[in-house]
Amino acid sequence: MAVHMVAERPGLTRGVLFVHSASRALCPHLEWAVSDVLGTRVGLDWLPQPVLPGQVRGEVSWQAKPGTAARITSALRQFTTVRYEVAEEPSRGGEGERFAVTPNLGVFRATMGPHGDVMIHEDRLRAVMLGATDPADLRRGLDLILGTAWDAELEPFRRAGDGVPVRWLHQVV
Repeated sequence: MAVHMVAERPGLTRGVLFVHSASRALCPHLEWAVSDVLGTRVGLDWLPQPVLPGQVRGEVSWQAKPGTAARITSALRQFTTVRYEVAEEPSRGGEGERFAVTPNLGVFRATMGPHGDVMIHEDRLRAVMLGATDPADLRRGLDLILGTAWDAELEPFRRAGDGVPVRWLHQVV
């Protein structure tokens, strides 16, 4: 993924939407949903998705208010056959977020640190440890809160998008 630095405006954060696979028929509907959230027209450059012939992929970067990744994820939930990820950088006073969505697994949400690492809060770790009766339970619990299944399903789709340039969109505020 190409990274383009954008001058940060107070009260805004940056993020990116990766649509890993969608049917061509859904493309305008996905663009309309994201446009509605960002308050500006969004047009993704759709490219063939080699992992799933007949499907396309696209991505768009944005700068908007914190919480936009969650709003984009919510807006796209109606499209149950689409694979996508939405990531939002940490902002002043707020943590970053990453959402991964697949038709088989549903939605995964994680807190992201400043370097893109998944950050696991203490209460979630304690809940996994309390629920584990053996090392295999502990492993399953950790895999769940780390989103391991989502990463495994999405990794081939991510690799198909390596080297694609990223366009930045700015929310009108």
